[in-house]
Amino acid sequence: MRTLSVFNNVSLDGYFTDETSDMSWAHDQDPEWNEFIASNASGDAELVFGRKTYQMMANFWPTKEAAQAMPDVARGMNRMRKTVFSRTLKSAEWENSRVAQGDLASEVRKMKGEPGPGLLILGSGEIVAQLTMAGLVDAYQLVVVPIVLGNGRTMFEGVTGKPRLHLTRTRAFSNGNVVCWYERP
Repeated sequence: MRTLSVFNNVSLDGYFTDETSDMSWAHDQDPEWNEFIASNASGDAELVFGRKTYQMMANFWPTKEAAQAMPDVARGMNRMRKTVFSRTLKSAEWENSRVAQGDLASEVRKMKGEPGPGLLILGSGEIVAQLTMAGLVDAYQLVVVPIVLGNGRTMFEGVTGKPRLHLTRTRAFSNGNVVCWYERP
């Protein structure tokens, strides 16, 4: 069975986007950090997105600017399979993408049972919250960015039941970011 993981940046006060849905605050360029991100992108996963995050990513990663700024990451993002969950999109133009319009939890449960690489959610807070509630997220890789936003959106809005996670490791970077790996017990 494939695993479902989340990779997201969060501010010190727990937001993954600011009040305008901007996430540029999380992109502190630093050689050590860039190497870590490039290493993550060189792996194999099927990316899972909500419509908003998919469109944001699809508007950047296939561009010349992305290829020049972060060639390894751009190559990985474009190469990986992508599934976007949307009630409004009818097609997905970004390379190796498909649209899923069925019930989110049912579709992801089915995807987890299919052969293939692990599933990875980037951004997509509404998707993270729904799949956390459904008990389908196996692991969370959260990057704590040393910034206080004061307001924004958490990726766990609406989650009830207080799911408990187990910290499996951490890694601090010279830019102040700390990556925390959590698993569902």
